Amino acid sequence: MSRVGKYPVQIPDKVRVTIDQNKVRIEGPKGMIEREFPPQIEVAVEGKTIKVSQKGDVKNQKSIHGTTRAIINNMVTGVTQGHGRTLLIEGQGYRAKLDGKNLSLQLGYATPIQFTPPKGVEIEVPRPEMIVIRGIDKQLVGDVAARIRAIKSPEPYKGKGIRYEREYVRKKTGKKAVV
Repeated sequence: MSRVGKYPVQIPDKVRVTIDQNKVRIEGPKGMIEREFPPQIEVAVEGKTIKVSQKGDVKNQKSIHGTTRAIINNMVTGVTQGHGRTLLIEGQGYRAKLDGKNLSLQLGYATPIQFTPPKGVEIEVPRPEMIVIRGIDKQLVGDVAARIRAIKSPEPYKGKGIRYEREYVRKKTGKKAVV
């Protein structure tokens, strides 16, 4: 049995959980999120908790047991508090701004790059060198952050590009440093 999967997920006040066969639907103050899980995993609501259990003892079921519990916990956290990622832009002349809901990035290319966020994700630009991505779906927020970072990932010599907020970019020494 999974160590993570055996712990129940607490349901806070103002959150409503509906389970229909393999679909789990969670509604809260920030919105609604729905996800379908494999039939080998059983999800049940007991009082103010959600319990996740596996129907058999096959290796595949053991591996997705804890993952399912973690995903459900992230869903509950998303509809109550939300999830967010912060990206930082480094480089002279590199900046971001919002054009309506679209993100416009100046990253040293001839034309600015336009990024349209998917439904359910909000993008804010508090400063020209900072991008904040928020939403209720943790997987979608992380995916959008990774796609924006992939536009111009940090290069190892000067560190120019887009990086996560607490990401450390290990810098290489150039040719001049080698003696």
